[in-house]
Amino acid sequence: MLFALICIDKPGALQIRLNTRPDHVAFLERLNKQGTLKIAGPLLDDDGKPNGSLVIIEAEDNDAARAISDADPYAQAGLFSSVEIRPYNWIFNNPGA
Repeated sequence: MLFALICIDKPGALQIRLNTRPDHVAFLERLNKQGTLKIAGPLLDDDGKPNGSLVIIEAEDNDAARAISDADPYAQAGLFSSVEIRPYNWIFNNPGA
C-alpha cells in the first residue's frame, strides 16, 4: 500500500534542513534502491524556499510507514513540526498502473 508522508518544517529550521540534507538524500536513495520510495521532494514556501517534504512510499501498513518516517534523518534531527501519514492511491501517471 502507498502512503503519503506530509512533513512540515518547524519555523526557522532551514539550517537544520541544510545541515541534514546529505544524510536525508542518502536515506531516500536507499529507499529508492529497495523499491520503497515512489516520489519525494520538498514543499516550498511563497519565496520558493523549502519548508517541508512530501514523500510517497510503499509500506505494508501505517505502522511500517511510521517506522520509515521516523528513520528519516530529517525527523531524527527534529526538523519537522508535524508529520501526517495518509494512505495514498496513485491514479494518474502511475508508471506501475
